[in-house]
Amino acid sequence: MENINTKSTPETPNVILNADENILSIKGQSYPENSVAFYRPIFSWVTEYLENSNQEVTLDLGIVYLNTSSTKSIIDLIAILNDAFNNGKKVKINWYYHPQNEAILEIGEEFKEDQDLPFELIESEE
Repeated sequence: MENINTKSTPETPNVILNADENILSIKGQSYPENSVAFYRPIFSWVTEYLENSNQEVTLDLGIVYLNTSSTKSIIDLIAILNDAFNNGKKVKINWYYHPQNEAILEIGEEFKEDQDLPFELIESEE
């Protein structure tokens, strides 16, 4: 399985999906012109990784801004992880937020309410 490592742009987050090092990280702003196209390979990679991994999997989300379509994509990504958790995988999410970004904290709180998997809200200065 090929790792994904995309640098952030003004519209898209930095994405690191590394099976060898068990790193799943999405950080930055997310408002690509076509969020479905941007997130599709991420969904595929995460799904395949979860099917083949026996390790505990942690997704680090450090989103600073989401548009509506990216919000839907992140919900879909979290659902993939939640389903894996409900099927016996050790999965958790760390949602990083800057203390002055109340909107992102509130989004994280809403996402957390709807999940069964461990979902940590972590204050970060990044």
